[in-house]
Amino acid sequence: MTPISNAAMLVRDVQAYPTSFPVDPGDSVTLGVGRTIKRDAVIIKVTTEDGIIGWGEAHHGRCPGAVAHIANTTLKPLVVGCDSHNVTGIWERMYRRQLASHGMGAGACLAISGIDMALWDIRAKALGMPLYRLLGGASRPIPAYAGGVSLGYQEPRSLVEEARAHVEHGYQALKLRIGDTVTNDLLRVAAIREEFGDDLDILTDANTAYTLNDARAAMPVLDAHHVGWLEEPFPAHDYRSYQEARGYGLLPLAAGENHYTRFEFDRVIDDGAITILQPDLSKTGGITEALRVAALASTWKLPIHPHTSMTALNMAASVHFLAAIENGGYFEADVSHNNLFRDKMVDHAPFVIDANGFTRPLEGPGIGLEVDEQFLAAHPVIEGPAYV
Repeated sequence: MTPISNAAMLVRDVQAYPTSFPVDPGDSVTLGVGRTIKRDAVIIKVTTEDGIIGWGEAHHGRCPGAVAHIANTTLKPLVVGCDSHNVTGIWERMYRRQLASHGMGAGACLAISGIDMALWDIRAKALGMPLYRLLGGASRPIPAYAGGVSLGYQEPRSLVEEARAHVEHGYQALKLRIGDTVTNDLLRVAAIREEFGDDLDILTDANTAYTLNDARAAMPVLDAHHVGWLEEPFPAHDYRSYQEARGYGLLPLAAGENHYTRFEFDRVIDDGAITILQPDLSKTGGITEALRVAALASTWKLPIHPHTSMTALNMAASVHFLAAIENGGYFEADVSHNNLFRDKMVDHAPFVIDANGFTRPLEGPGIGLEVDEQFLAAHPVIEGPAYV
């Protein structure tokens, strides 16, 4: 794409599309928040007066219709007519006029995240460069772990075979879903460690399903199996439990996908209990706010391992983000079965894993993906919970 002038590019329209598809029972995964029955997302389309289209993803928050409604009715008037280059100013306008003053909490933050991502996509497209370059980064290998909504509660031998396919693909790290029972959790971790040895980095995610007693029982054994981190044993706002549990073992506690804006991360970092930070570009306030979180974390020498969301947009944007920050860690590669948001909604794959388990950012302009609007029309929102 030929770069255009640096004149203002006014936003003409903002449109949010809540979208869903049912999960085939054979592809369903059970984890700490329940069994998957469908997948949801909110796709944000921002269009400038010049006709440049930017795409972003807002996390569904288990209520995609409501998140899309906030974007389409409350935030849209705050963005239309603004210069799309002024992403910081637009973020501040949305924050001040909505999140800071009238709340709506997580729902507003999710919607802001998707709009912000789309604006960064527009800026990089207008300049004819991939997003990572606009963010000040360089194309470099990013380590990836096999994650997403996968590797859930199943019989240990079955889990080993599912993991084997990812290890053979090149992954040198994977994340196991725990939060079932401590006994079952530890049997699964032990089976993976025994099968693949110490060269495989095992990470664990309890999806907020642990009690303090569960953590007290599990963490010493997770230490013995050299697990890399214990993610979200408790709800994000349960700061006291994180403080208590950090003394139960040596492995670090991880969280961040359900912490919103730099202000919540400021408390997380200051508390000192959570040392693996996992902001999600589609939840915490978009790319603009995630960059602030990364800078804040860098002053404490803390790594950023972003949580990735439902669709290819977040996945590709997360790799660009990691390539542009100094304290970037793992990319969470979605290895779930038949994720249409990853495989069918966009024009090509959002990431490629090499034989050594690394990926690189896409080289096309912007995020590097275009959304098939016919897909969105064919997959309207399915109301109701995604997990049961």
